[in-house]
Amino acid sequence: MKRREFIKGAALTGVATAAAASSLAKPAIAQGKRELKMVTTWPKNFPGLGTGAQRFADRVTNATDGRLTVKLYAAGELVPPFESFSAVSSGTADMYHGADYYWQGKSKAYNFFTAVPYGLTANENDAWLMHGGGQELWDELGAGFGIKHLPAGNTGVQMGGWFNKEINSLEDFKGLKIRMPGLGGEVLRRIGAAAVTLPGGEIFPALQSGAIDATEWVGPWNDLAFGFYKVTKYYYWPGFHEPGSTLSVGINKGVWDGFSKSDQDLVTSCAYAENNYMYAEFNARNGDALDTLRNKHGVVLKQFPDEVMKAIGDASGVVMSEVAKTDEITGKVYKSFIDFRKKALGWTSYAERAYMQARLLPFKYSD
Repeated sequence: MKRREFIKGAALTGVATAAAASSLAKPAIAQGKRELKMVTTWPKNFPGLGTGAQRFADRVTNATDGRLTVKLYAAGELVPPFESFSAVSSGTADMYHGADYYWQGKSKAYNFFTAVPYGLTANENDAWLMHGGGQELWDELGAGFGIKHLPAGNTGVQMGGWFNKEINSLEDFKGLKIRMPGLGGEVLRRIGAAAVTLPGGEIFPALQSGAIDATEWVGPWNDLAFGFYKVTKYYYWPGFHEPGSTLSVGINKGVWDGFSKSDQDLVTSCAYAENNYMYAEFNARNGDALDTLRNKHGVVLKQFPDEVMKAIGDASGVVMSEVAKTDEITGKVYKSFIDFRKKALGWTSYAERAYMQARLLPFKYSD
């Protein structure tokens, strides 16, 4: 065979081989694709919470070039919002995005992985989860329900809530019907309030109808979106109940264990990215939203009296101590959390708190 004919034949063979390989590879890739159903506790596209859940879903989908496609179902689209945990545990859904204190009926320990009264700030909570043993305890807790948990959002310090009357003393809480989930709701019951848990989409109509007298939700940005200012004008601060609310992705353990190590790392990175992004977004949006509430909608901003905050603190300590005795895993989580809180209080007093106080001193900084 002449050299020119050999080279031409080899080239054609190479092209044919590549084409054959390509035709084999495409079905293999297609077969490796998987759609994951993610349910949420949030209204569809709700600012911050709903959009954060969608961002996480999109991060995973984009990072894998669609090999893992996460399809989001907002609250009520596939299952009711408070059924999200059970849906993932049973395998009806592959993952959820929500606030884990909604699952305190499964275990009181879940409160610590969202927020507890007078607990950790967002930065402190991340430090506990990632460097203080919190994630390992979360894994141990979730394993009992067939779920792997990851932090995937944070709202930062929340407001105290919306009230249809002024709060001047503890007496004003007596018989007050207020929406507040988690251990914060239990604390308010101890001082005489009638606290209830409602999913986000049910809060406004309950407030409007008089079924509840007050509600907390998140903060100015989300509260403005829900329009609470239309039915009540007293907006209280600070929120004792959620100083840094971690939102989470819960993944069916069978699904998680079926991921390769690289996919587990990828999903974890997507969750961490949303955890940071959402926290930054809330801090960026809340200030402008608060100005709108006050200056455009006439909302009256009020601070809880120190007497009230101290009494709530005392009640919080009692509730936390009782919760610690619920069962073995809750006791372990409580001890780890409280030990880390003591360390955080010491450091924060020299760091963030001291700096914030200094920044408020009356010196000239800009024109």
